[in-house]
Amino acid sequence: MRKYFVRRMFCAAAAVLLLAGCASGSETGNTQSPEAAVTGAASDTDSANDGANRGAVSDVDTSDLNTIVIYSPHDADPLNAVIVNFMAKYPKIKVELIPGGTGELCSKIAEEAENPEADVLWGGGADSLEAYKDYFEAYTSVNSTAIDPRFNDAGGIWSGESPLPMVIIYNKKLLSEAGVTAPASWNDCLKPEFKGQIAYCLPSKSGSAYTQLCTMLFAHGGIDAGWSYVSEFAANLNGKILDSSSKCHKLVASGEYMIGITIEKSAILYADNPDIGFCYPADGTSAVPDAIAIVKNCPHEANARLFTDFVTSYECQKEQSDDWSRRPSRTDLEAPAGLASMSDINLVNYDFSQAALRKEEIIEKFEAMINK
Repeated sequence: MRKYFVRRMFCAAAAVLLLAGCASGSETGNTQSPEAAVTGAASDTDSANDGANRGAVSDVDTSDLNTIVIYSPHDADPLNAVIVNFMAKYPKIKVELIPGGTGELCSKIAEEAENPEADVLWGGGADSLEAYKDYFEAYTSVNSTAIDPRFNDAGGIWSGESPLPMVIIYNKKLLSEAGVTAPASWNDCLKPEFKGQIAYCLPSKSGSAYTQLCTMLFAHGGIDAGWSYVSEFAANLNGKILDSSSKCHKLVASGEYMIGITIEKSAILYADNPDIGFCYPADGTSAVPDAIAIVKNCPHEANARLFTDFVTSYECQKEQSDDWSRRPSRTDLEAPAGLASMSDINLVNYDFSQAALRKEEIIEKFEAMINK
């Protein structure tokens, strides 16, 4: 029922945009048919290539322009905006959206491998997609040269669409009342004044929490050497750990914790709250991107490629940056207002392959520390 409702919602929303477009077109004598409109949109590639692949999309076989099934963990508002714009640009394509958590959707794709239902997984950290890379099809987007190579898989399994720096969020009011200086690094999280005052989620419950754990390891010598730091961090949690990553920023904002570990896009939700601040850890953080990947042997591969090109296009990433403060992966777009330039953030050397291959081991070792 949920799937049916979401599909209808997007069809109705797109229809409103299309009707507006038809009204505008009738004033200019534009009588282009839907079939021609789709073909024309796809052929924009040639003219777009002159502008660093701005808005570029691939050439597709129009016989497959009927449906695309998208699995996505993205937040509702920016997700809806992209899908409505995609359907306005390609009115013959019906969009079916299956929302869920990253881990849930990756597991679903693996379970359906013999008879795939999804065409594309849009969203979720690239390290999560890397862990399931056997279930995805390599594709080099027409926009690949415009994307920062740090946020693209060299083998084409996934394309980064929005880097997500990990940050430490803090409640200025609580810090002031306690006479405590705001944290500026991972090492600051080990201070005794923060014992039991760190909002952090179990890595087994959240893809972003797992990325944060790996980030701490990479910032302190690597997956093997970094456990000395992580053991101290785990001890400073003082047995308090959350079951949802969204609680990490929400409970800091509500005053239940002094500090929390979260992602940049969650921290900036409080840009207008004078009591909330955040930092990029000076001893190194990650910016693992939200990524998009095409499901291997998917039923509508041409549409999956078209959607991948749309999501990584200049027009889409600019709209997401301007309207939702999502950091673009393209090198021809600046960071949204209020966010640090990527060049000013100290990034660790995040090993996607190791993070994926050793995920079970890393989670088990951390939870053993928590459960001491």
